[in-house]
Amino acid sequence: MSSVETVSALERRLNASIPQQVIRGEVAARLKKIGRNAKIAGFRPGKVPAKILEQQYGAQAQQEALGDVLQRSFAEAVQLNNLRVAGHPQFEIKTNDLNADLIEYSATFEVYPEVVMGDLSGETVERLSCELAQADVDNTVMTLRKQRATFEPTDRAAQVDDKVHIDFTGKLNGEVFQGGEAKNHAFVLGVERMMPEFEAAVTGMKAGESKSFDMTFPDDYHGKEVAGKQVTFSVTLHKVEAPKLPEVDAAFAESVGIEGGDVSKLESEIRTNLQREVARRLKVRNKEAAMQALLDAAKFDVPKTLVEWEAHNLMQQTVKDMESRGMKMKDVALPPELFIERAERRVKLGLILANLAQKHDLKAKPEQVRTLVDDYAQSFDEPEDVVRWFYANSAQLQEVENLVMEENIVDWTMGQAKTADKAIPFNELMEN
Repeated sequence: MSSVETVSALERRLNASIPQQVIRGEVAARLKKIGRNAKIAGFRPGKVPAKILEQQYGAQAQQEALGDVLQRSFAEAVQLNNLRVAGHPQFEIKTNDLNADLIEYSATFEVYPEVVMGDLSGETVERLSCELAQADVDNTVMTLRKQRATFEPTDRAAQVDDKVHIDFTGKLNGEVFQGGEAKNHAFVLGVERMMPEFEAAVTGMKAGESKSFDMTFPDDYHGKEVAGKQVTFSVTLHKVEAPKLPEVDAAFAESVGIEGGDVSKLESEIRTNLQREVARRLKVRNKEAAMQALLDAAKFDVPKTLVEWEAHNLMQQTVKDMESRGMKMKDVALPPELFIERAERRVKLGLILANLAQKHDLKAKPEQVRTLVDDYAQSFDEPEDVVRWFYANSAQLQEVENLVMEENIVDWTMGQAKTADKAIPFNELMEN
């Protein structure tokens, strides 16, 4: 017999008992299995007397048997009571004498919540659009030219897009701070490799000039020694080089990936790629807006166990990402609290999406999956190979199905909520 009591909104406690004969039967079966291969001095494998096996392995078999029987008993009670368990239960043995006829136990656990969605008609979702202009294409061509610029010495004052060669020394309270000194350091003005205030001070200088200036580092600067503090820099400029942009010719076209250097295809290729990127970014931004509307409309508690798991996963992902960037994370402990808010959002959203997909038949359909795979494959030289790879890889195909499901839910959400259409400039979309 078993009973279930409600501890809190999502927490439950199962109280149940297990007959001793069930545990003894499990122990006997385990000892018999161990005896087939047990190596005990003076006995051949499979011929060890039961009493000696019990002496050697009885405690181990008892512990393992109790654990397995507990899990089975719990699973049966959960099924009998139609409970949807979220996470692992915490078991507690209530009976002091483990040889008693009945072993009583309790299992405390959380259940999945009932997803309750409010009226989406009261939510407003901002739906972004962006029109690609000729100027955006021209600016992209110019950016590509600047990226391939060569530099030639000039006698004029340094300006944006010039390469400058400088010596600099930075002092905090009269002392040179770590990383605050360099000789013949070269960088291009305007690409933000240096702090904006630093670049502004160098802009307008000519070769052979020196100057000193004060500058305050931002509070979140990675160099903790100077973060949020005012320092004094001394700079000597040795050389100014002006950019020389490449002509838009066959060599340039080939350098940006146009096969055969066909200049006539250059603009159309750039426009196609920009349109694809605009569509991708709009989809991401609009999806985020729709998901936030769902979160705002949903009213239910989230299982703490699932949030803790997700926070742990996010922490591990962060560590791997930082290690891939060359950071040493072996002795660095990231507090789980840093990830709780994100984890709770992700878990709640996952529960919402699963509920809506089931309730409103918004799961991915095969033809939708194929369309998305085909679209993605078009950006590769051999699209057919990419398509075959997806359909031969169940994990990758599952990711595509999830993306399609999310798109279906976004469309459904837009249809349920109020939408506020907003056109944004290309540059603003790209910045985000």
